[in-house]
Amino acid sequence: MEGTESTTRERTTGRDGSQAPDHTLLMSSKPLHRFIQKEPRSLGIVILIFGCAELLMGFQLSKEKESTSCGIYIPFWQGVLFLLCGNLSIYTEMQPSKKMVTVCLAMYVVSLLGIVVSVGFRMYLFVHYEYLKHRARYYTEGIWAEYRVNQLFGIEGLLFTSSLCVSVLLIFLCAVARLALKSTHTQVIVQHIPAPLNDTPTSS
Repeated sequence: MEGTESTTRERTTGRDGSQAPDHTLLMSSKPLHRFIQKEPRSLGIVILIFGCAELLMGFQLSKEKESTSCGIYIPFWQGVLFLLCGNLSIYTEMQPSKKMVTVCLAMYVVSLLGIVVSVGFRMYLFVHYEYLKHRARYYTEGIWAEYRVNQLFGIEGLLFTSSLCVSVLLIFLCAVARLALKSTHTQVIVQHIPAPLNDTPTSS
């Protein structure tokens, strides 16, 4: 029995003899490790870069008199959402837990909903810019007005493309986080070992 107890104690404690469980052994058996294996930290850095670009472009678009995505402050709140998603992904890989993965999944879903709104509004802006280009080309605005509309079209098109790229990353992270949270129920197997029978005859 002492040998069995010592073996069990060695499995549940670290190799250094401390009472803390072996982190590597536990992480390899947890479903949350599936989320860590997909390197959310690297994807979070990419999302951070897109968020910074969204904010920087937003400051420039806010100075324009024509209709831009700053009309409903898309570059600002969408940039903040991207920054939050990126920071949470980086932190969750460094400090993985079920609670953090749940928070990440919620932020991913909110950011995807924001991308849907921004994509719809920017598609409306593209139609509006085509009308402005047509008016500048055939009416009295001149060539410089057409150049200005082309610049706005290019900036909004770049932000539109970056939003689609981030949406692909967020959909992938949502799927991985959902699969990781789906099987986080711990399973404990209890093995009952009966006590050995005493075969020695009793004295009368």
